[in-house]
Amino acid sequence: MSATPPAAAPVKAKSKKLIVIGAVLALLVLVGAGAAWFLASRSQAEDDDGSAPARKEVAKVVPTFLPMENMVVNLADPGGDRFAQIGITLEVADAKTAEQIKQYLPSIRSGILLLVSQRTAEELLQVEGKEKLASDILREVSRPLGYSVSSAKPRRAVQDDDADADEPAARRKVEKNPVQRVLFASFIIQ
Repeated sequence: MSATPPAAAPVKAKSKKLIVIGAVLALLVLVGAGAAWFLASRSQAEDDDGSAPARKEVAKVVPTFLPMENMVVNLADPGGDRFAQIGITLEVADAKTAEQIKQYLPSIRSGILLLVSQRTAEELLQVEGKEKLASDILREVSRPLGYSVSSAKPRRAVQDDDADADEPAARRKVEKNPVQRVLFASFIIQ
């Protein structure tokens, strides 16, 4: 009778090991299934909106607006009796750029006045004329900061103009221009 009790002890230890191993395997299966579900739902979310999840989105930076004083300019119409009063606001990337522009404001205003004085009232009354003037003003504002803005001229003509420009080539930058848009706050032609 003494042989029966020792045999029962190893069976109980063996069954406890099997229960622990079974529980660990079940836990691993559940963790694996949860990971697979997470990855599948994540890739489905990317497919649905065609972009990465929201946490990867870059925070939008609010632009800074720099209003300029209104300018009154005689236009290039025959007789010289037409003029334009133009209010311009510049949309720039940040306050640092606005401060840089303020340092060059006298030369920028002079360049803008020269640009507008070369236009006729008929040109400026058309939407295309205003858009072209805005792109020319953008180029004029960007120049002192060392940025170049492409023009509608053929590529070869632009290169010839760049060679004649009086700004040093070392100041030209290739990165994104912080002067984003030229906005007209007022535009009166009389």
